[in-house]
Amino acid sequence: MSAEPANGGAPGPAPSRIVVGVGASRGVAYEEVHETLCAALATAGLARACVATVASVTTKRDEPAIRALADDLGATMLWLPPERLAATPVPHPSEVVRRTIGTPSVAEAAALAAAPGGVLVLGKTRSARRPSMCTIALARHQVGGKAT
Repeated sequence: MSAEPANGGAPGPAPSRIVVGVGASRGVAYEEVHETLCAALATAGLARACVATVASVTTKRDEPAIRALADDLGATMLWLPPERLAATPVPHPSEVVRRTIGTPSVAEAAALAAAPGGVLVLGKTRSARRPSMCTIALARHQVGGKAT
């Protein structure tokens, strides 16, 4: 696991600590990832300023759209190994994703694993495009028993 501050290392203020978990197919366009995030945030009633971290699986580390999303948000980018994601219980596992990536979930598991003790605010949300090449899930950090 490694964290890379996408905003040049300067932490920005975040009124709420939301983690965006991103699952994506190879070659996904930034526009599709961005559109899916915007839809997810709108559904959850959250602003972009709430996002502190973008998380995904290490096997997607070379996907420019995921890294660009973190850069655009000024959020920390967190890459998690498939084994860590596989150990994270999720409400919507996928056998297809398990066979392909080695974990039954990327978006939900990444969001939850990057927000220890956190809660899923919005489960796996697929891109509106067809075919869909992106999923997003949102989790909120828990601090002292309270969601932040």
